[in-house]
Amino acid sequence: MDENVAGALHHIELWVPSIERATVEWGWMLTTLGYSLDQNWGKGASWRRGSSYIVTEESPAMSGHQHDRTAPGLNHLAFHAGSRNRVDALVVAAMAHGWKQLFAEKYPHAGGDDHYAAYLVNSDGFEVELVAEAGSDPS
Repeated sequence: MDENVAGALHHIELWVPSIERATVEWGWMLTTLGYSLDQNWGKGASWRRGSSYIVTEESPAMSGHQHDRTAPGLNHLAFHAGSRNRVDALVVAAMAHGWKQLFAEKYPHAGGDDHYAAYLVNSDGFEVELVAEAGSDPS
């Protein structure tokens, strides 16, 4: 194994209650963030960016059909999203693609005064954090 790759994220697999809904919502989010559709099969799809990829799958082995980001397990995925202006634009665009804003009353500093980010949740309760580059688009 290349020592430069050791420890890097290989992939994330999200089990979703509806692959159709996930393909629309996650597909928009991931392609907007620079991922490309890599694979697509009856009950799943994957998007790749470099050597990492994210899978959404409606698995027959799921024990439930509802994700709870506040239960033990995955709370959210955080992505570098570019400039502050880009984060702002993504928040607006996300609303038309099945995502809703969390902590809107604290936007864009829900993560603290020095952290410019948007927190979004999709129809199935999965949360993403879109983080602006530090020092981008100073006010």
